[in-house]
Amino acid sequence: MVRRVLALPSGRTAVAVLAGIALLAAFGPLFAPQDPLATSDNTLAAASGAHWLGTDYLGRDVLSRLLDGSRISVLGSLEVALTALVVGVVPGILSVYLGRAFEWITLRLADTLVALPFLLFAVAVVALLGNGITQAMLVTGALVSPLFYRVSRAATLAVARSPYIDAAIVAGASIGWIVRRHVWVKVLPPIAVALAQTIGVGFVIVSSLTFLGIGVQPPEPTWGGLLASDLGYLSQRPWAPLAPALLITITVWACNVLADTIRDVSGEAGRALLNSRRARANRLDRADPAPTGGAR
Repeated sequence: MVRRVLALPSGRTAVAVLAGIALLAAFGPLFAPQDPLATSDNTLAAASGAHWLGTDYLGRDVLSRLLDGSRISVLGSLEVALTALVVGVVPGILSVYLGRAFEWITLRLADTLVALPFLLFAVAVVALLGNGITQAMLVTGALVSPLFYRVSRAATLAVARSPYIDAAIVAGASIGWIVRRHVWVKVLPPIAVALAQTIGVGFVIVSSLTFLGIGVQPPEPTWGGLLASDLGYLSQRPWAPLAPALLITITVWACNVLADTIRDVSGEAGRALLNSRRARANRLDRADPAPTGGAR
């Protein structure tokens, strides 16, 4: 699947952007030119050689805060996606094999989670458990998990009654072996699509919560918090919200493009698409005239 994704220009672009964001989260705080928490008297300064993106209302270097806040934003979105993956995929696959009672309970639970407004519920949980990004992301991931439940259940149902699955059951294979050997390969592509989409959703959730000041303790920098603070001083620095807003937008866009690319290259349709691209490239290569020697 990785080769198929990288074979398309959209896949290469999305992977490159997300790799850059991951490197920014891993090493960005180390390369912050100044202390992101240090205040100064030089407030709301314009971009200069000392402050490439200027300073905020407390005189803190905006670039340093942007680099330092990338880690929280990325880790928060990954917490949402991985929590939803674990909570949703396992019951979704097992609901096909563990009988009607387990299926009914998990379906009703998924319907209940879908009905809950996850942003408001995350705010309520933070109010009860304390202002921390981890508990907010774990709860939000659980509320987003019905997406993975439905995707994994639908993909499992598509292969559950296949002849080779029936043959494995007749031969005495366990449910765990069937899932690992036959079901997981078929379920993986749609789960990968849902995972890429959920990472993008996680970025939006993290940015929304931190924009409201929920999940982080001031003066901890985050992309959403930077955006919120910059909006309060548009008359002095009208261009200031562009940097955090652009980072959030590009990251979510790359996640959605990657999800679309994975969907395009998955299954028979994906193989047919790549084969048609190779055939067209071969025809173009044969159509090119052979290089000739110098003129006589």
